[in-house]
Amino acid sequence: IQSYPKNYRANLPRNMIENSMFEEEPDVVDLAKDSTTFPALDPDEVVYEPRSSRLLVRGLGENEMDEDEEDCESSARLLGMSFMNRSSAHRSTSSPYTRQSPPRSCSRPSARTLVVCVLFLVIVVSMTMVLYFLPECTFTKSGCRKQTTPAEPVYPISTNGEMFPWAQLRLPQSIQPLSYELTLNPDLDKMTFTGTTVITMTVRHDTKRIVLHSANLNITKATFKLGDGKATDVTVLEYKPRQQIAVKFSEELKAGQQCVLTLNYSANLSHTYDGFYNSSYSDKDGNKRVLAATQFEPLSARKAFPCFDEPSFKATFQIKISRKPDYMTLSNMPKAKTTSLPSGLQLDEFEKTSVKMSTYLVAFVVANFTPISKNVSETLVSVYSVPEKKEHTEYALDTACKLLEFYNSFFEIVYPLKKLDLVAIPDFLAGAMENWGLITFRETSLLVGKQSSLLEKQVVASVIAHELAHQWFGNLVTMSWWNDLWLNEGFATYMQYMSLQTVLPKLDIGNLFLDVRFRALEKDALNSSHAVSTEVNTPEQVEEMFDSVSYEKGASILLMLNASLPGDQQFRKGIIQYLNQFSGLNTDTDNLWNSLTQVDTHSHQNVSEMMSSWTSQKGFPLVTVDRKGDQVTLTQEHFLLTSDNLIMFCTFHSLWHIPVTYINDTCSLTLKVPQSIKWLKLNHGNTGFYIVHYGDDGWAALIDALINNVNVLTPEDRASLIHNMFALSRLGRVSFRQVLSLLNYMTNETETPPVTEALLQLNNIYRLLDKRQETDFVSRMKVRILSYFGSLMRNQTWDEEISVSKQELRSALLETACNLNVDSCIRQAKALFKKYVESNGTAHIPGDLQRVVFTVAAQSEESWSTLLEKYSKVSYDAEKRKMLQGLASTQDTRILKEGLQGNIIQTQELPLVINTVSSSFSGYLFAWDFIQENWNQLIEKFPVGSFSIQKIIKSTTSQFSTQAHLNQVQGFFSSLKERGSQMRSVQEALETIRLNQRWMDRNLPSFNEWL
Repeated sequence: IQSYPKNYRANLPRNMIENSMFEEEPDVVDLAKDSTTFPALDPDEVVYEPRSSRLLVRGLGENEMDEDEEDCESSARLLGMSFMNRSSAHRSTSSPYTRQSPPRSCSRPSARTLVVCVLFLVIVVSMTMVLYFLPECTFTKSGCRKQTTPAEPVYPISTNGEMFPWAQLRLPQSIQPLSYELTLNPDLDKMTFTGTTVITMTVRHDTKRIVLHSANLNITKATFKLGDGKATDVTVLEYKPRQQIAVKFSEELKAGQQCVLTLNYSANLSHTYDGFYNSSYSDKDGNKRVLAATQFEPLSARKAFPCFDEPSFKATFQIKISRKPDYMTLSNMPKAKTTSLPSGLQLDEFEKTSVKMSTYLVAFVVANFTPISKNVSETLVSVYSVPEKKEHTEYALDTACKLLEFYNSFFEIVYPLKKLDLVAIPDFLAGAMENWGLITFRETSLLVGKQSSLLEKQVVASVIAHELAHQWFGNLVTMSWWNDLWLNEGFATYMQYMSLQTVLPKLDIGNLFLDVRFRALEKDALNSSHAVSTEVNTPEQVEEMFDSVSYEKGASILLMLNASLPGDQQFRKGIIQYLNQFSGLNTDTDNLWNSLTQVDTHSHQNVSEMMSSWTSQKGFPLVTVDRKGDQVTLTQEHFLLTSDNLIMFCTFHSLWHIPVTYINDTCSLTLKVPQSIKWLKLNHGNTGFYIVHYGDDGWAALIDALINNVNVLTPEDRASLIHNMFALSRLGRVSFRQVLSLLNYMTNETETPPVTEALLQLNNIYRLLDKRQETDFVSRMKVRILSYFGSLMRNQTWDEEISVSKQELRSALLETACNLNVDSCIRQAKALFKKYVESNGTAHIPGDLQRVVFTVAAQSEESWSTLLEKYSKVSYDAEKRKMLQGLASTQDTRILKEGLQGNIIQTQELPLVINTVSSSFSGYLFAWDFIQENWNQLIEKFPVGSFSIQKIIKSTTSQFSTQAHLNQVQGFFSSLKERGSQMRSVQEALETIRLNQRWMDRNLPSFNEWL
């Protein structure tokens, strides 16, 4: 393969075919105007039907086509794909979007499909006609016996028995908060706090109510002042199921008026990880130290102060917090002054925020922390930790300063606040939280020891890069509602990888980004997945949006878009325009695409039309390559591992705009591929979010090429082939024999991405076989794995390794070797642990080897006890976490109970403990029993639908593959009802078990021959 600059693209024209099935848009009924049919409603209660989305499909013709070729139609035009051959140094200057009529040779549904769909449509139409001609009939057991009256909103009953004046999850838009003045008085001895919230508001349109959020707050007094009038006491109604409070008025508040609502309240500090919660740690002398911190995203600001707790209600904040003299406080803004109170407490007052913020970004901490600081571009950057860990904060400060300078330059918008604090909280559930000006972290995500490996530094740098990116994407410009969470998280995820490739190239972040894109594809291949931008109507659904679709898929489609846009800077210019245009405002997905479209002055490419297919529908495409002679035909379909037959019969194919990249063994730019070209590899660099099937001949050609010369493709492309082949095996498009045929080249493979991907996939199958107690096949699979990687395993050293990529490779190889009980691996791990213990911890184990060493050591009862003792004394958090994984890898399930109690092991680590216990043959049934027995306690600590609960469900069920286990899992979660039965993660778990079962049923009979 000839080398080529990475920014080269093919000089190929593009076409666009509009999918005519989405031409018509539904009528929109304005309930506010049509009062003859419906009762008059408050403007807040008018619900508008969304317009239908249009899926537009791009196609590609050849550069020049004669009449015969045009009759055949370009295969790419049939698909709606754009192509770029990375061998080309030229781009088309003509518009890539010329409208075309639909292709003549599109695939047609089968006769059976047509019959089923026609019958289905007849039934739907018939029912619709009945309802249309009998619009006022209420059907009962006795028939149609009474006429209905137009429906009116059904208002719930508040806690005092009065009617609550609002009946929806989303707040009314009649009131807009302008500013909050918060005074908080935490008592860390009694674990309680009192507060006063003064909210200045403007009336957006006439209303007789103010509705806002409050949860677990005891409101003791409320006053209301309209304009310059006198403040009067008002009654506050509360509807606890929706965490809403309201004030009703006898006379309407008029649009344009300003008013002030003052609320005094008291509450307990939260004992979970959200709201205003208490935490503790032991200092160097073993004394317990107590602190209080906040975690408000997504729905928990309301647990600390009454507020309009939705992203679109931005306002300014001025915060005051009282404390004991031996404590300090932090908030979003710098401290303005401190006042001594008669009680002996100190009252810290912070500057009013210079920006408008969503409530979920407000934060405060009351603790005894120590900072180190540095000035960057007129911003004071500080890293705070408990005093004992101050020496572990230098790397975080240096990294944060470099990234802040990079983002200031890249976005061409200077970070707007005077200070930026990064705070390590000893007890913190999330990895980090991007509160504006006060970013909070789990200690393992911020603190780095002096002997830390580059792999450990990579973890810390990634989290810092993600949270700093949020200061622009999420804080400066915020999604309007949680359905577009990906605008925050997808962008921050993309920027964390992009920024580190520039700022800290030694961290070799590309391998990690490639891996998370593979994992996002696996999640999105399930029917239980969801669109990147999807409807969110319940608090549980809000929590469930924090998943790999919003984060990793969001980042993946941004990478794909950036790679497909003409010009190196168009993507950057588009996001700068987006940030400037919507600075301080709320947005939706269309706003982003429109900004990116507006900056393209040459190709007139409509990004919105291209990208809507990636954000408005779940899943991704499977591109199939069919090569006959010199003609290459590509087809696309939804890559869906599981599908409902009726849905498949009665819906048209999902289509995507696919920017297809390809590479072959020459530099040909034509779609007609000469027969002399032996192989064709699509999705070069794996920048596209799709999977490719090359057919038997195409796969055979690629396999032969790799066996003859492993470097014929880049490591990323080799890893992509491995991932795609396993995915196609799971789909049933290729046999496991073909998978093994591809892996035969692995004896010559030494690069990290393909080796780690192959190991991950093979280990997944090994564990499935192990859990089914398929002893013979487990032994054969072990032999097969060692035949591929045994030589590479033996070549690994156990000393310090300076390359991140080699650390990743070594840890994956040695963990697999020791898990397969390879004698040399076990001996080396035990020897390192013995040396570590005898030196009292001074003999350092390389960071990338600590988990495998501690896991091997823990299999001995004596060493397990020694490791537990070390765990309780070690202060460095990354090392401590790897010890915990070792302790959880055995049959000793005390570790689960300890994690739940939170004494020796912090409850924040319980999801990690459950995941580790579930991985082993001896522990996976214990873990499943544990979550069934302790479900109520788990959802008290971790909200239903949260990422922690998602992780717990996945780790305890994903390795089941029998009907008996499917029945157990289905029965348990069905019994939960409102305590979790409707979670998307439950549907994902059931689907995964069925897929495991299907794969085993399909492949086990042939394993004797293949293995």
